[in-house]
Parts: sequence; structure tokens; C-alpha cells
Amino acid sequence: MALTTIEPPYLVPTPKPEPPPAVIITPCDPWPRPYYLSDGLRRVAPYHYTYNTNCKQRWRGRGILEIFQDEFRDRPVEYYQEAIASGAIHLNGKPVPAPTTTVKNGDIISHTLHRHEPPVTGTAIGVVHEDNDMLVIDKPAGVPVHPAGRYNYNSVIEILRAERGHQWNPLPCNRLDRLTSGVMFIAKHRAAADELTKQIMGRTVRKEYIARVKGEFPEGDVVCEQPILQISPKLGLNRVRANGKEARTVFRRRAYFPSPTPDKEGYSIVRALPLTGRTHQIRVHLQFLGHPITNDPIYSNRSVFGSSLGRASATDSDDEAIITRLSRMGKDEVADAVAYHDETVEDYNKKKAEKMTGEKCDVCGTELYSDPGGHELGIYLHARRYACSEGKWGYETAMPPWAVGPNGEEVGIPPEDDLVAKVEELKLGAEDGKQKEKLGPVP
Repeated sequence: MALTTIEPPYLVPTPKPEPPPAVIITPCDPWPRPYYLSDGLRRVAPYHYTYNTNCKQRWRGRGILEIFQDEFRDRPVEYYQEAIASGAIHLNGKPVPAPTTTVKNGDIISHTLHRHEPPVTGTAIGVVHEDNDMLVIDKPAGVPVHPAGRYNYNSVIEILRAERGHQWNPLPCNRLDRLTSGVMFIAKHRAAADELTKQIMGRTVRKEYIARVKGEFPEGDVVCEQPILQISPKLGLNRVRANGKEARTVFRRRAYFPSPTPDKEGYSIVRALPLTGRTHQIRVHLQFLGHPITNDPIYSNRSVFGSSLGRASATDSDDEAIITRLSRMGKDEVADAVAYHDETVEDYNKKKAEKMTGEKCDVCGTELYSDPGGHELGIYLHARRYACSEGKWGYETAMPPWAVGPNGEEVGIPPEDDLVAKVEELKLGAEDGKQKEKLGPVP
């Protein structure tokens, strides 16, 4: 029998796999969450954490140091330079070769750091309604909805998860600014979230807010239809601009309380019904009308906007100066809202405001902030009522405690009135492309 030699199969050599990138400090997800309460504030003990962020469209083609410098204001550029050099910042799981390394679509940026979260109010999240599908809450002012920026565990969804169990997955359906309080919908499952989101996006949900604003707001119904543009994502600044997104808000004054002294200005309690849902829409429209929310640290800030407070301003001639002044707030300076001048706020509370203390963390060298003052934990803007325009459901909260006169005079709000009908007419007119009825003068 002949023997046949069989050649061994040719094996293609493969390179030795690279070891996983070094991790300076192993990130963790502490459970239970490291909350503790003191001085009326909910606090989070510092912990190590890794951010993982997908490349945003506006980041494409930019250097990684430039992105951190422009987008994240809580640390100086020197920190980010050192973090890149030490390997605390990774790109797609690998150390970044240089600060000028460009970021492209699909990249993932990771940043491991010793995290210091700001405290938020110790006020509990109120429950307005709960069933098998939905949790309707009364969000306290000053608590962000989602983890963002300096806030992670001190957010609505993480606080609810801590209360209800690690596996509970809250699904927020509507957005409220961090400083705004009021009605929020938290779905318990995806189908419920999709159904309510569809109604909100279809503009079949009526939203009503209460605001306390500077000066004597005009009587009658006022509609503001000024478009809104985001000016600085880093600072959360939005302003009226002709090239902005469509925005419409209807206002009605409920009460005006003049100041007892001639050197100060009174304030008004105003209803606001937004027909669109732009970021900071009510706050920006009130500023444009010359009646900003009195304690708004951005849009009622005299140190940023000057004595006019941005009334009727719709050009970009002063944007750079405003961004520069606003960037100093909470670092070298404290907010200078008009309420601190026109209302009685003790000097102690004026000084007790969040800003850098000059002290540093012993673990990571991060510059530390002071606690926020009680007047900084929220603004006078409250989402009082959300309701289906077809009358199938509606949820509301009590009036906020600040919606009163200087001597405690209550401001009643009727559950339904002709303003709701006028808003529906305005909405239908816009949808049909008809000439919209002006509900009143726009100063």
C-alpha cells in the first residue's frame, strides 16, 4: 500500500492580543447609593466613576482637549490636559495619543474621575398619582431629571431607583428644567412611555405653568411667538433669534403685588401655557417680554444682562460678552438675580451661594464648591397641571408656596376657563395654516 504524505495545514500567524488598557482607578456603581441628608440637603459622598460618551455631531473633527474645554465647564482646562496625559481619558478604550487627537463619528470617549456631586434639596419627591402603567410625581425644584453634567445620583430617576430597587427602570415622559418644579410623568414600562410621548409630541397635551415675574405684567392675554435658538450648550443659554426654532407661549396675569417701597419693583403671578416645547421656552419668552422670573439665575441676572435684562433683545451683538459674564457665575461670582434686589433676602443668604471655595479634594485635587443657598435651589416656575386635550385625564398639584402676595395673599386659579379654549383655537389655527388670532399685545 502506498503511503501518501499529508502536509499539515498552513496556520496563519496571528498577533498577540493587546492587553486591556490600564485603568487608573476601578470605576464602581455603589449600591445602596451613597446618599446622606444634612442641613436640609440631599448629599452624595464622593465616589469613582467612568463616563462613557458617544461622539456628538458637533464634536466630529475636533480635538479632544478642545471638546472638553468647550463642553464641560466644571473643571479647568489644565485638569483635562493632565487627565489626557495620565490616561484618565480614553478614546475607544485606549489612551489618547495627544490632546489634539481628533474625534470622529462612532468614537466613544471615556473619562474616569473622582466624582463630586452638588447637593440638592432634601425635599422628597411627591406622588400625585400611581397605577400599573404610570407614576405621576411632583418634582422638587433644583433636582435634574436625568444624570447630566455634575449630577448623577442626585437626579430624579436615580433617586426613584434608590427608593424602589436597583432593577426598577423609570422612564421619564416629559422634561422639566432642573430648577423647575411640578408635574412629571414616569412610565413603568416602554408601552406606557411610548403612548404618552406620542400624545406630547402630537401636541394633544395641555400644559399649564405658574411663574412669579418681575414688575407689573400686562393685563389680558399675551402671546409670545418669538423663535428660540440655543446660544451656548455648555452654559445652557438660549435666546430669541430669528433663525431659531418655532416657539409659542400664551400668558395671563393672575395677580400683581406692588412694592411697599418706591425704590423697589413689585411682582406678578402669571399663568403660562406653552404650545411648543423648546428648552427654557417660558423663561426666555418672559425675559424677552421684559418680565423675567424674578429669581432666575440666568435670564434675570443683572450682572450678565445689565439693567435691561435682555428685554426685546433678538440680535447676537452681545452674545460673546454675555457668555463670558455667565461663565463666571458659580465660579468666581454668585448669581445676581433681580429678586435679590427687589425682595427681602437677608445678607447672609446672599453670601451663602454656590461658588468655588479655593479648597481642593485630598483624593483628586478637584476644586471644591460651597453649598448652594436656599434661594438657589429652584426658580419661581412650576408645572401645575398637565391634561389630555380630549378630557380623558388630567393631573395637577397644589399652588407652589411662593405664588402668594407679600403678606401671604393667596392666588386662586380656576380649573377651567376661557383661556384654555383660546389656546386650543390658536393651536388649531397654526395646524391648519390659518391666520392665528392674536390674544393680546406683545410689549
